[in-house]
Amino acid sequence: MNYKNRSLYLNSIKNYMYQNIIKVLVGQRRVGKSVLLQQLIDLVKKEKANPNILFINKEDLAFETIRTYSDLVNYVESNFKPELENFLFIDEIQDIEDFEKALRHFQTKESWDIYITGSNAKLLSGELATFLSGRYIEIKVFTLSFTEFLEFHNLSNNNEALNKYIRYGGLPYLIHLKLEDNIVFDYLKNIYAAILYKDIIARHSIRNVGFLDKLILFMADNTGSLVSAKSINDFLKSQKISISHNLILDYLNYLCKAFFLFKAKRNDLKGKKILEFGEKYYFEDLGIRHAIGGYKNDDINKILENTVYVQLLIWGYEVTVGKLNNKEIDFVAEKTETRIYVQVAFSIPDEKVKSREFGNLLEIKDNYRKIVVSMDEIQIDGYEGIEHMHIRKFLTQEL
Repeated sequence: MNYKNRSLYLNSIKNYMYQNIIKVLVGQRRVGKSVLLQQLIDLVKKEKANPNILFINKEDLAFETIRTYSDLVNYVESNFKPELENFLFIDEIQDIEDFEKALRHFQTKESWDIYITGSNAKLLSGELATFLSGRYIEIKVFTLSFTEFLEFHNLSNNNEALNKYIRYGGLPYLIHLKLEDNIVFDYLKNIYAAILYKDIIARHSIRNVGFLDKLILFMADNTGSLVSAKSINDFLKSQKISISHNLILDYLNYLCKAFFLFKAKRNDLKGKKILEFGEKYYFEDLGIRHAIGGYKNDDINKILENTVYVQLLIWGYEVTVGKLNNKEIDFVAEKTETRIYVQVAFSIPDEKVKSREFGNLLEIKDNYRKIVVSMDEIQIDGYEGIEHMHIRKFLTQEL
């Protein structure tokens, strides 16, 4: 099988291979989890002399009869070979009812080296945390980073490539398509429909599909804006739609659990606490956002902000939105004992904008790294200790 290696994820998984710990790959549909499983299977075949490999793909009708944990246990145990090393790979495991019971059964016996993927955060983090606490490792898989996008599409690191990336997003399958609006957006609309139906509508028995569509369009228009159930409700009332606050929050939660949206909470830097209201939401894949809501040049600030946010997640940071008195810091990124503050702007054309973007960061009185990211080709050198980066440099230089 021909594929592009995604070393970021493969290197993470390799640390846990051949150990009695379940490897869980999670992420939105079509971000490349299945291909990563295949790469791992090929790696096992290369490193082990005669492995017994069992691969179950729940999107393949050949495995339709495996519907419950007992079906899974029966099928897997019937294929166990005690004289060999046994490897179990399951793709989209959340489609098997009570799957976590089967995983606990297999792990207790210590008879299989297990690798699974899933597209639902609640099922995987909630049920696995309950049944397999401390006995699994979760690895989040994202759409292609800009560096991966360049590699997959054999592109040079220039603004033309960046424009393609922020326009079409990073779903890996795009390498098989011409990067043209009518071709890419038609494909992405189909992916959007599959995510919406399989991971949200069917899983949560949603009846008000029309409201869900309007909610997603609202989130596309308000990418990177402070959002609350009340602000959404006020908008819907203007459209003569009446929906309860709780239902709005439920639907937003479903979208996040399917990895369709990410929620960034606000971080009160002065009070040193996470605020429980007024979050921001970003899309996992900008291409899907544009396919459903249209690509608008006026949205460039939102698009760049979304791009930076997801890149920080790819690097493994916990990301919040900073609040300092009446000023806002786009992102506070934290990992182990590291913290980085990031401000995003399309351009810094004059002193007024410069004062705002750099000034917000200057208000933070600590010694952590502070960066302003923009599309400006001419960089501002060392503005009172604050770095200025072109977004292409930011995206291709791990912090």
